[in-house]
Amino acid sequence: MQLPAISCAQFAAGTCVSCSEITVPYEQQLQLKSEACAALLQDYFVDPTAPVWLTPHRSEVAAFRNKAKFVVLGSAGKLLLGLQGPRGPVDLTTCPIQDPQLNAAGQQLREFMNGLPLSGYDVARRRGDLKFVHVTVAPSGNLLVRFVVQSMAAAEQIASRAAQLRQVLPEAETVTLNILPEHRAVLEGDTEYVLWGSGLRVRLPQVSLQLLPQSFFQTNTAVAAGLYAQARQWADQLRPRSVLDLYCGVGGFALHLAEPKNQAGHADGAESVGLTGAASTAVRRVVGVELSEYAVRAAKRSAREQGLAASFVAADATAYALQLQEFPELLIVNPPRRGIGRKLCEWIQGSQIHHIIYSSCNPESLAADLAQLPGYRITQARIFDMFAHTKHVECAVLLQRMGEQ
Repeated sequence: MQLPAISCAQFAAGTCVSCSEITVPYEQQLQLKSEACAALLQDYFVDPTAPVWLTPHRSEVAAFRNKAKFVVLGSAGKLLLGLQGPRGPVDLTTCPIQDPQLNAAGQQLREFMNGLPLSGYDVARRRGDLKFVHVTVAPSGNLLVRFVVQSMAAAEQIASRAAQLRQVLPEAETVTLNILPEHRAVLEGDTEYVLWGSGLRVRLPQVSLQLLPQSFFQTNTAVAAGLYAQARQWADQLRPRSVLDLYCGVGGFALHLAEPKNQAGHADGAESVGLTGAASTAVRRVVGVELSEYAVRAAKRSAREQGLAASFVAADATAYALQLQEFPELLIVNPPRRGIGRKLCEWIQGSQIHHIIYSSCNPESLAADLAQLPGYRITQARIFDMFAHTKHVECAVLLQRMGEQ
């Protein structure tokens, strides 16, 4: 008899049901996700009768989540960090899927904030001071802490206790104060002040990634590292001379595929952007494109600090692709849940791109996009269980242009 994947008191009590599959044994979770992806994508393989699925990349069943987004609830001196459940506030500082350091940090931050004359933001009454606390943990144990507050006055209250906060949470590499005055269903505002630090370094087995406060990173560090390593393995087999990484975020894929500048024949100095020259020099050129300027700044910093020959552009992925005068040999796309869409599919279909690595957090939109790319077929696919205990799954496929080897 298989045991449930993990025990969670909040789920058992019905106060938090975010992990909808938490009572399903983990092997069964993985099997169900594999079957669902196989059914969606079977027709898009080079040989639909013999699809090549690599062994799924498993997740840990507990303590795998690297980010907590705590809602601040309650009155001054009686605050709670968690979520607003159907029967009242729910404390999430003992969540079993979060890294234990996130839970410990949540408890320490709660005590710190309870010493301030600030209340949690009451959504129904549209008043209060503290809205959220976002905490991200790196493999090193260092933390990125972001307070999301209703007003500058609340931010100043926290800033006035910066020395105390450093003592309470010495692992905090960077702390910021985000201002969200509007009554909106969003997790952060547009204005952010740095209390101390300059980001969070996430050291992966092959490269390090720099996270800035408003940049996105996968919530499962170990599985993300496996995803990037798989892309690197595919690229090493293909040996492309030019790589374009669309929706590149903080540069996870691009930096894993980039070569050291001295090895790639790049001189130190000004950064160059573009794929021009790759064919004539046989040197791999890697360009990443991302809409978020924060993420691009983080990616550039990571490339610079590690001496990697990758350049990054802040732009809309589709708009950037459509204006290119040449095509990369390898295209990487890692779009949001909606997929890459018709326009980008049409550009790819009319291109001379040899191979594509498509990483998707929504296999249904992946299948919809593949239906618009009849010139390409999957040679290999692999599941990355980024979101254990839910029905969500990351799926990466290697696509080859038909008629090419």
